Amino acid sequence: MLSQKTIEIVKSTVPVLEEHGKTITTRFYQLLFDHHPELLNIFNHANQKKGRQQQALANAVYAAAAHIDQLETILPAVKQISHKHRSLGVKPAHYPIVGENLLLAIKDVLGEQATDEIIEAWGEAYGVIADVFIQVEEEMYQEAAEKEGGWKDFRPFIVDKKVKESDVITSFYLVPADGGKLANYLPGQYLSVKVDIEGEAYTQIRQYSLSDAPGKPYYRITVKREEGRNNPDGKISNHLHDYLKEGDTLDVSAPAGDFTLDLDSSRPVVLLSGGVGLTPMMSMLRTIVEKQPGRKVTFIHAAQNGNVHALDEQVKELARKNQGVTSYVVYDHPTEADKAAKNYDKEGYVTLPWLKEVLGTNQADFYFCGPVPFMATIHQFLQEWQVPEDRIHFEFFGPAMNLETVVS
Repeated sequence: MLSQKTIEIVKSTVPVLEEHGKTITTRFYQLLFDHHPELLNIFNHANQKKGRQQQALANAVYAAAAHIDQLETILPAVKQISHKHRSLGVKPAHYPIVGENLLLAIKDVLGEQATDEIIEAWGEAYGVIADVFIQVEEEMYQEAAEKEGGWKDFRPFIVDKKVKESDVITSFYLVPADGGKLANYLPGQYLSVKVDIEGEAYTQIRQYSLSDAPGKPYYRITVKREEGRNNPDGKISNHLHDYLKEGDTLDVSAPAGDFTLDLDSSRPVVLLSGGVGLTPMMSMLRTIVEKQPGRKVTFIHAAQNGNVHALDEQVKELARKNQGVTSYVVYDHPTEADKAAKNYDKEGYVTLPWLKEVLGTNQADFYFCGPVPFMATIHQFLQEWQVPEDRIHFEFFGPAMNLETVVS
């Protein structure tokens, strides 16, 4: 337990963290990778270059400081981060390294403001916070390993099938290279895949949502090709699209993530997706059809046009075969072929009046995923429509952000 004096000192730094948090975390990552370049084998280089990892860490440090006397209040955020840590292979030995470089970064950025008393208090507080993460993650590692068909760390999988779903999206069907069983997962969870690219100094790890219902003899991930190989995101997605062939092997960690469908609820479900954000929604949709065939579900997908719209026929087939499934498609720039085929329901963007029109009621569980501006807009709509917060669920592809601060 922390002393009252330590708690008071840490809490006194909250205004400073609010002002300088991202500067501190940016400096932290510089120091961390200078001192321990081997950790570049774990961290997502794309999120580093975009600054999202730095902002996410700044938010986490700020929250920890603000709630240092009630750490249980940030446990949901701890569990969300711990899912990602477990899927990446973060271990207890990494935490002292992180702590050392975080304190150095605080001293570097704050200078004389970072008194010995403040650094000592933060060192003590970091130790307590790190212990919480280590304990939660150890339980997650154990659960992943002990589950039937489960494993710890990474396991080799073979690309059993590779299917082009649109001009920019491809599905990969993965089966265990050892011929063993597959661990079950919850609809909405993701896999981490480890990729070594010739000429690259470090291993790259990326996380992709599972895009099919659990219980199949394979895992399916559905990956969007990001523009440009010089784009940090594009480096890996282009490699998977262009070079990963059927029969190739890919190292994969066990399914993880806390953005999951509540199968204990019987309320109607609304699944809203933008672009490749439909991947966890497909897993949820297929699971509802299989496990809760009487449950009403509305699937709304927004894309640029039909050329980049993946899995559309699969959704339409599910709607045709299941009375409880309704689907809508929104294209912001439909092609002439789209217009001729009339294969979408709305041109432009999802709007709140339109949502109210097609749904009729806000009495539902809402799940959404997609580009950050899309998610910020949907979140704002649902708040304006007075949907209770406990019925609003969303997933970021990458480090978590505060949707209310995103400018769309």
